[in-house]
Amino acid sequence: MTLFLLVLLAALVFEYINGFHDAANAIATVVSTKVLTPRQAITMAAVCDLIGAFFGTAVATTVGKGLVDTNVVTLTTVLAALIGAIAWGLLTWWLGLPSSSSHALVGGLCGASLASAHGNWSVLKWSTGLWPKVIVPMISSPILGFIGGVVLMTILTIILRKTTPRRVSVVFGKLQLVSAAFMGLSHGRNDAQKTMGVITLALFTGTAAGLFNHVPAWAHFLYTPEFLIPKWVIIICAVTMAAGTSSGGWRIIRTMGHKMVKLQTVHGFAAETTAAIVIQGASGLGVPVSTTHVISSSIMGVGATKRIGAVKWGLVGRIVWAWVLTLPVTGALGFGVLHLINAFEK
Repeated sequence: MTLFLLVLLAALVFEYINGFHDAANAIATVVSTKVLTPRQAITMAAVCDLIGAFFGTAVATTVGKGLVDTNVVTLTTVLAALIGAIAWGLLTWWLGLPSSSSHALVGGLCGASLASAHGNWSVLKWSTGLWPKVIVPMISSPILGFIGGVVLMTILTIILRKTTPRRVSVVFGKLQLVSAAFMGLSHGRNDAQKTMGVITLALFTGTAAGLFNHVPAWAHFLYTPEFLIPKWVIIICAVTMAAGTSSGGWRIIRTMGHKMVKLQTVHGFAAETTAAIVIQGASGLGVPVSTTHVISSSIMGVGATKRIGAVKWGLVGRIVWAWVLTLPVTGALGFGVLHLINAFEK
């Protein structure tokens, strides 16, 4: 039981970090365009994250049982996966790099599961899970974000070509409130569900191992014989992510909203709307995409319509490297942490 409580604590720590790490994704543009103050934007994002987390469980189910063979997963496996993801999330936050919390969790889970299976790669559900729902979307979602940003911004530029800059700023300052809220809802719907899936995996694993057979009557809600996301898991993850979001993520906000490209309100609206549409589509399909990848690429696409040189490609290169390294690094961390835990127990 103590081990389960450690897993639950680690999951909530990860969810909290996910909140302040990825808060920048939803609010960086609305802050950089000065439509909202940082505190106002964070408050709005926290509320939207909280609401969005209650919209479906398809992504949670994918993460919990669609990527690795649950038969090899133990509570120690889940703990090692979370520790690896937390370590990477804190490192990239400290460096101000908008890396993917989603892929950090997936990488940690795959690495820890591989270690639990003593290096048997067949425990990774490659053809039905990892390839169609992680690897392909990891490549396609940023491309869709970039192209969508270019297309939407180009359309808006044509429509608004005879409108005064002041008028554009006023109108899209208001519309950006809507697009930022839409982005926050999308983030909550996709990202909060990943931790729901991991906690449910821990409950499912603990139930199968008989861990909860003799718990008091008041704790019977822990018993999860079928892989259904409990309501209390949804609530606790939603609240934790909202709390993390409310604490902000200023280092990443500066990178996303100020350093990558200079944005006006119309650009912020285009980037947020594009990213939110892509994320909502993925959530409906149960695909755990990276909010970071999608909004970053949308900002790049919008910025590129101004001129190619408007995007600071050197910084973009650093961000892309963080994207590329996330899965293998967290996979190695999950693998290594599990072996360390096993060695310590001996």
